[in-house]
Amino acid sequence: MANCKITAIANQKGGVGKTTTALHLSVALARLGKKVLLVDADPQADLTISMGYYDMDNALNIASIMKNVINHNSFNLNDVILHHCEGIDLIPGSIELAELTLLLGKSNYRECIMKQGLEKLRDNYDYILIDCMPSLDIITVNALAFADDVVIPVEAQYLSARATGSLIKTIKSINKDINPSLKIKGLLFTMVDNRTTFSERIVDIIKNGYGNYVNIFNTKIPCAINVARATLNGKSIFDYDKNSKVATAYLQFAKEFVLNETNRKRSVSAQCR
Repeated sequence: MANCKITAIANQKGGVGKTTTALHLSVALARLGKKVLLVDADPQADLTISMGYYDMDNALNIASIMKNVINHNSFNLNDVILHHCEGIDLIPGSIELAELTLLLGKSNYRECIMKQGLEKLRDNYDYILIDCMPSLDIITVNALAFADDVVIPVEAQYLSARATGSLIKTIKSINKDINPSLKIKGLLFTMVDNRTTFSERIVDIIKNGYGNYVNIFNTKIPCAINVARATLNGKSIFDYDKNSKVATAYLQFAKEFVLNETNRKRSVSAQCR
């Protein structure tokens, strides 16, 4: 689709809700009538497993696509894409991505292999969301080189707040050296415990530290045990408990996510008049 946007869900700190956000944002966007593709760019393949796809070691995956690009082999993208029952598509992850790191190190244009493999899919989707691994290695750099923007999930905890600055610097470096179109779409607070004032203090610290030059989404995702239960059943929270606070929050975030893009387009249009 002409206006397809590619968003990387990234943070080098683990356990901040990247995979949860990638899955639930995509399902929420589908519920808003958008056509969405998820890309699991993590060797642990947590996103793939969370969607109910198990024992995928011998299945085609994102590493298969990238290896074919490196080796100049022809391939059919449709053979890799899985169609999930909740209305979204998936290119699964695999432990093969860990092995691919060594192969990428020897390749020309190694930062752009993922982009070469997936660029044609822009014509088929409104949004492509990439779930990145919790590190800033060459696979994550590939995702950022392909993406138009980045959503940074930030847990309302002190260590998560400290990691945010490092990631922002990395994104700015990639914007300067590899992908001049890359922008930070915003920070999303996740696993917010509204029962305590501590979460509120961390939110305020991050807003005071980064709010003047990085967008911070108004939506905050609350803590909820039902998210883990949904994952164990290979479902999203929408399918498992559609009336939960987390489901409501992710649907609100999807609306804000789309509105953010609409407002950006209006701003660019106004500047060009």
